[in-house]
Amino acid sequence: RLRLHDGKLIKDRRYHLRTYPNCFVAKELTDWLIDHKEAPDRETGIRLMQKLMDHYIIHHVCDEHSDYKDAKLLYRFRKDDGTFPLSKDVKVFMRGQSLYEKLVSTEESILKVREENSVKYQRTFLGCEMVDWLVQEGEAENRKEAVELGRALLEHGIVQHVSNRHHFFDSDILYQFWTNFRRRRRLTELLNENSSRSLSESPDSPFCLRKLNPDPGNTSFLSVQTNKEIKIVSAVRRSSITSLSGNSNPYFSPTPTLVFPPVAECNPKSVLKRPVTNEELLSPGAPYVKKTLTIVGDAVGWGFVVRGGRPCHIQAVDPGGPAAAAGMKVCQFVFSVNGMYVLHLDYQTISSLIMTGPRTLVMEVMEAIE
Repeated sequence: RLRLHDGKLIKDRRYHLRTYPNCFVAKELTDWLIDHKEAPDRETGIRLMQKLMDHYIIHHVCDEHSDYKDAKLLYRFRKDDGTFPLSKDVKVFMRGQSLYEKLVSTEESILKVREENSVKYQRTFLGCEMVDWLVQEGEAENRKEAVELGRALLEHGIVQHVSNRHHFFDSDILYQFWTNFRRRRRLTELLNENSSRSLSESPDSPFCLRKLNPDPGNTSFLSVQTNKEIKIVSAVRRSSITSLSGNSNPYFSPTPTLVFPPVAECNPKSVLKRPVTNEELLSPGAPYVKKTLTIVGDAVGWGFVVRGGRPCHIQAVDPGGPAAAAGMKVCQFVFSVNGMYVLHLDYQTISSLIMTGPRTLVMEVMEAIE
């Protein structure tokens, strides 16, 4: 993003009598990626930019396209228009980056090469040294707050005990920065990451139904409607996003490790009596009413299934879950999620949007007037 600003690819642009600030032309950016050897060809460049879209880093300036098109369309970095979702994970990562830059720029830095059990480790520090430094630099008001910050950094994989055996303590235990924020990364590394299962297939997905107070020996339940078209869905739990990464660090997630049964996906046949288009939903005088639902997720999840796309609809609701308590019903259409208009998105994208958002979910839905 910063390189594109320096190269003047990101600038205010005028289109159809309207000025769009801080945006770039997709086709020009694809050219730039190839010219600067960030992508070997246009196809790879498109895949890279789609990856950034999927992670809510860039978006179409009017949110009219959910995919990246190699054309004369305007896109923008969400950091440039204030729509970048600052979840807890992102905030901790940015705090870790800020502390790292401050530490490596300091003379007599506490980050040093140290040895433990005849093994040398880079960028290491003692827990008590880090606590001293955080308090001294005003990054924490007291030692207790400094320890809490250190634990947050460890739980998010930014620092770790050198042999991965301890959480963060105010003691002479040796830790190191696990992330080297100054290492130059190429965009193509994004395509080499181990891709986890899609959210629709993941046992961490909030879009799988679950059963509260399960009977012994029974870990499944049927959806809210006695509909033969919907198969049994295994009980699952929501956990932190970091658990999707498959990291083996026992301190990576503050929640206990959970073992999930295999998930049986819902039958894709829609519960809608007929397909409904966005134009039909939004046309003047249409027989639909908009409702706002505030759903506070519990320790198990939100308790609903969303399917379809453009628009998505509620396929099933757990009668004992938070969504049902908030007034969610089968066949409602998803209008917005946490203030973001989503009628043009598919259910996988909406799944990702909710998974990366807060536990308290604010959804606008459109319901047919009886």
